[in-house]
Amino acid sequence: MDGRVAIVTGAARGIGAATAARLAALGASVAVLDMAPAESVVERIARAGGTALTVRADVSREEEVRRAVAEVAERLGAPAVLVNNAGVVRDRPLGELTRDDWDVVLDVNLRGAFLLCQAVRPYMTDLGWGRIVNVSSTSADGSRDQANYSSAKAGVRGLTRTLAIELGPDGITVNAVAPGYIVSEMTAATAARLGVDFQDFQRLVAEQTPVRRVGTPEDVAHAIAFLAGEGAGFITGTVLQVTGGTVR
Repeated sequence: MDGRVAIVTGAARGIGAATAARLAALGASVAVLDMAPAESVVERIARAGGTALTVRADVSREEEVRRAVAEVAERLGAPAVLVNNAGVVRDRPLGELTRDDWDVVLDVNLRGAFLLCQAVRPYMTDLGWGRIVNVSSTSADGSRDQANYSSAKAGVRGLTRTLAIELGPDGITVNAVAPGYIVSEMTAATAARLGVDFQDFQRLVAEQTPVRRVGTPEDVAHAIAFLAGEGAGFITGTVLQVTGGTVR
């Protein structure tokens, strides 16, 4: 990753923060893009000897996305790697799901990925090299109380496979990862919604996972880093399951 510039969205915490740190450790200059404060992530990268900066942007708003990408190009250089990780959940049964619940989740998880891909494409085309890694989910196959989130993540898969076909001739690969159960603020919220103690929830999931543990943000970060690297140049249009062996 030496000399590459990477943008990681939703990078203030969780999978995004772990991915930003991993790419920086491999030599990339990383733009940590989020609406939430992300200075602690940049400081962590700097202490480890890496290069990073924070960029504030709402990925669902086209003008903010274009401004953010232009700022990254000006301050770090042309982006060669994009990790679309920004995501939100608003889990409710269909009968309780509001139009706002639907719009917010689709706008951030799917529209945001589309807007970022569109904004970085000219830079990657000029470089003749690019890596886009989208974060989907095993929920794309269907998940109770997640009609909005499941639809968005299924859309991310379709976007990934389509852009792999379109952008391949320009030297740009487009892949996705589909995490299973990963310990994060999002899965903590799920446990709370179900009225289950978070630690008990993790133990239950671990017992049902072939590798007998739950996933961590670093597990996903390593998979993303592989797909973003030089060695994955003949892999595109793929959805890599990061699930500890769980099959849904």
